[in-house]
Amino acid sequence: MAIPKNITFVTFDVYGTLIDWETGVYEAFSKEAERDGFTIERDELIPLFHEISQQIEAGSYELYAEVLRRTAVQIAKRLGWPLEPSRAGFLPDSVQRWPPFKETNSVLAKIAKKHKVGLISNVDDKLLGQTRRHIPLDFDLVVTAQQVRSYKPDPAHFNECERRIGGKRGWVHVAASYYHDVEPCLKKRVPVIWVNRSKQELEPPQKKPDGEVANLREAAKLVGVS
Repeated sequence: MAIPKNITFVTFDVYGTLIDWETGVYEAFSKEAERDGFTIERDELIPLFHEISQQIEAGSYELYAEVLRRTAVQIAKRLGWPLEPSRAGFLPDSVQRWPPFKETNSVLAKIAKKHKVGLISNVDDKLLGQTRRHIPLDFDLVVTAQQVRSYKPDPAHFNECERRIGGKRGWVHVAASYYHDVEPCLKKRVPVIWVNRSKQELEPPQKKPDGEVANLREAAKLVGVS
């Protein structure tokens, strides 16, 4: 697939694409662990978060707040931090403080002047509502895991988005996660721009996305916004 010339709708993943969830998660864990005199290393925490949260999301659907609580408990066990499960709510409680990337709001505002914009996120409606306080923009479409009762990379989000848009023509998706977003878009033949901030390298048989950029400003250029 190629990025269409006549783009009408641009959707975005939220966490990792618009919001710096890695910093938010690390700060939440560090603050809670300090209460017990325990130190957490970011380079150890983030890969564990990816691994454990993906395993939990692959099971039967439950609200993302509960996914975060269960993820916190399992990470603590793996790290040897004696966290009482009753305290695991610190992680979903922290979502409201996860910061947007510096370019997020200015780039979104520019794109929204030219195209319709939407959010496609692996989160529940309440937590996304808290995050949207950092992003003062009216979106034309929002699809959450709670609405489709499923987690990406399952195609339910993208199927629902296609239904609401009225087809795939003119639609481009922008996302930072190859696993959650790029792969299902490639399978569904939805043009996708990969915001590869961490300079991840693909390995066979992973396929290249339709566009690859280092940040949202570069993504804007690919959708015809300078």
